[in-house]
Amino acid sequence: MSADSAELLLDDARCDALREAVTDAVLSSRPGLRADLDQDPGASLTLVVSARVAAEQTSSLLRDAVASARGAGAAGPAPAPTRDGVAERRILTPLTAFTEMAVLEREGLAGWHVVEFGPLFHVVEASPHRWQHRRTPWSPGAVRRMAAEGWTRVPGPTFPWGYFKRRTD
Repeated sequence: MSADSAELLLDDARCDALREAVTDAVLSSRPGLRADLDQDPGASLTLVVSARVAAEQTSSLLRDAVASARGAGAAGPAPAPTRDGVAERRILTPLTAFTEMAVLEREGLAGWHVVEFGPLFHVVEASPHRWQHRRTPWSPGAVRRMAAEGWTRVPGPTFPWGYFKRRTD
């Protein structure tokens, strides 16, 4: 990485400041929300809705940023981060049947692929490659069809869904 491109990355202090700004924005979605959280159950529900809206917006912003970076000719995923020679892993949670595929699409474009899953979570591992993920109703026929198309089944529970992945490069 060149010195010029290194300047484009955020250091820890900037990442922390960005996280604080997002948190402040969510907590300011209703006057007095922060103060009401300790005593008003309704405030907690407002926080949930506010955080969901913020997550949806930042997810949309991330997709747009990735598309913009690609359009500008930015390279694909960086080499997979490792710790002591072992690929880095993260747990994505909470995920639902309504949100997980959009999250996995975004993570796959960034070089992360599913290695394990369960109720409301997926474990992803860093890779130097881009990935696609699919969810399909599980059946032996689906496994054969997906394998014939170059997909690899992600180990885990097989009902009601099977999860598959494949490199796109």
